[in-house]
Amino acid sequence: MESDEGVGNGDHQAQVIVVGAGPAGSAAALHLARAGVDVLLLEKGTFPRDKVCGDGLTPRGVQQLVRMGVDIDAPGWMRTKGMRWVCGGRQVHIDWPRSGSHPDFGLTRSRHDFDDILARHAVAAGARLCLETRATGPLTDRAGRIVGVSAVTGADKQPMTYRAPVVIGADGASARTALAMGLERDRGKPMATAARRYYRSEARTRDPYLELWADLRCSRTGRDLPGYGWIFPLGDGRVNVGLGALPHRGHGTVDLRATMDRWMARMPTHWELREENAESPLRSAALPMGFNRRPQYGRGLLLVGDSGGMVSPWSGEGIVQAMEAGEVAAETVALALHRPEGPGREQALHQYASEVNRRWGRYYRLGNTVADLVFARYGYRPLLNRSVMASPALVRTLARLLTHGSDAPTDDLIDSVVRGVVRMVPASGRRARDLETRRR
Repeated sequence: MESDEGVGNGDHQAQVIVVGAGPAGSAAALHLARAGVDVLLLEKGTFPRDKVCGDGLTPRGVQQLVRMGVDIDAPGWMRTKGMRWVCGGRQVHIDWPRSGSHPDFGLTRSRHDFDDILARHAVAAGARLCLETRATGPLTDRAGRIVGVSAVTGADKQPMTYRAPVVIGADGASARTALAMGLERDRGKPMATAARRYYRSEARTRDPYLELWADLRCSRTGRDLPGYGWIFPLGDGRVNVGLGALPHRGHGTVDLRATMDRWMARMPTHWELREENAESPLRSAALPMGFNRRPQYGRGLLLVGDSGGMVSPWSGEGIVQAMEAGEVAAETVALALHRPEGPGREQALHQYASEVNRRWGRYYRLGNTVADLVFARYGYRPLLNRSVMASPALVRTLARLLTHGSDAPTDDLIDSVVRGVVRMVPASGRRARDLETRRR
């Protein structure tokens, strides 16, 4: 961490600095710019770029894209009707709900240009994007409050200083800005790993369903994979094939590559999912889950997306949460900046953590418990047993719970059941934290 004292006149000033131009950072920058805020968006790389991801969006994610003004009817977007779960030789299809509160379709698109599209929309709204600009550390005042970041920019890594009274950390799973401010990851919360690879497959590329396999076996132990595999269509001749794992501390790590090879050997020949049709290497990435870094706001720094551990412990989904958190952060900051510096503004900024907890707190606490007691030990197979898969109502309820697809107000019975289950989780507070500590 560096002090802001003695910085020269070459500083770049803004009202807000956003570190990272992934979905969380671009969403935050876009909504801030629309609110008339002068925002600098710092991105260490260039566009387009590749990212490890399933490339699938649920209707909740589609809703965020529409709110951002993205043209989802343009070439390159593939619509999906729902999910297909495969387990123990059985299949079940779950169409996206027609609730009226969200679109009734999902989307797929490669992250190769997905992030580029969002960043361009942020720029069109008025955000200032700085590519090839890597934040190297926060600048702080004497009270330890962040007031900007130091960075290196360009191919020649020229040192630069960027100043703003508020900084949004959206720098992904590495969370370098948060770590430099002393915000360590809670190792009692889940941390999954995912790996994916692209294949050419004319047989599967236009499948209208996101396919998920819940009966995979770990190559090393033969145990059920503490996660699931996926086959997501991209509509351009390719599919995204991958798997995610949430290893239990008593069972050791999972060899994702060998487990993937074992799974691929089960694929029908006509799907053409074999080595000669692979279009990328197998790449993996960490998935920080269940709010595993807190607080989401403190000393001038807001955390959004993976940097705040916002990946869902239920499904491993992270793009939706990143875009929603970016919008919440932008709304909070825009309102706070209308107050003079001091206690009033600080009080307004603290509302970000409160709103994030209101939206996802109970849902994530329940998900963390299920992930620890079920997913990390036995995988998803217990939830997709013969009885569940034979009951359309149970399957739809499980799907809503896994994808956070319920919303209020609604007259939908399944939504009411899911929200009732989530509301049974104790509210955040000292007692709940003590219970979590004792459980660990």
